[in-house]
Amino acid sequence: MSKLQKSILIVVLVLLVDQILKIWIKTNMTLGEEFPVIGHWFIIHFVENNGMAFGFEFGGEYGKIFLSLFRVFAVFGIGWYILKLVKKDISMGFIACVSLIFAGAIGNIIDSAFYGLIFNESNGQVSTLFPVGGGYASFLHGRVVDMFYFPLISGVYPSWVPFAGGSDFQFFRPVFNVADSAISVGIFSIILFYRRQFNKLDLHEKTPVTDEINTDEVQTTVHENDSNLN
Repeated sequence: MSKLQKSILIVVLVLLVDQILKIWIKTNMTLGEEFPVIGHWFIIHFVENNGMAFGFEFGGEYGKIFLSLFRVFAVFGIGWYILKLVKKDISMGFIACVSLIFAGAIGNIIDSAFYGLIFNESNGQVSTLFPVGGGYASFLHGRVVDMFYFPLISGVYPSWVPFAGGSDFQFFRPVFNVADSAISVGIFSIILFYRRQFNKLDLHEKTPVTDEINTDEVQTTVHENDSNLN
């Protein structure tokens, strides 16, 4: 199997898992519903967000459009980057990391671009795929589905902590999805294991050092130098 085929396989597998889980969540749970998977520290909690990864928001309505368009351009750029990588003598591990980022970006773009068209609202009801009355939003205005919630540590800040004393404390608070996970794993793996390779990587074709030299020009130069010496 070639590097390109392996990269495509990674992208397809991530997208399948990501979209199957999101569609299941949308068609089986209402917004805000949750159930524990492992104790109280791993919970499936259904939320939707308009912005970036891990539920962060970005710039309201216009920010949503900008972010969606930025993601589309970024996906084309990453796709071009992968095609360049597979033609170079680059380790499959590095290509796999970039493929994870690529797959995660596509996964969230699908939500933003199409979920508003193919689903109705999940607030107070279980959403329907391809509802008769149409979806809840227009193209590129859909919301990203998140579900993984890991409240690993919960407690209360001590009273002596400035500004936060006495308020609830929780780690890890953000809710995320498979696509977010793929992006995070890809980025952190590059930082931890492939940072030097990434810094030295040059995808531009370089002119070979041993360019062909015109023999006649060399001989003429040699004769001229000999004449000057005499």
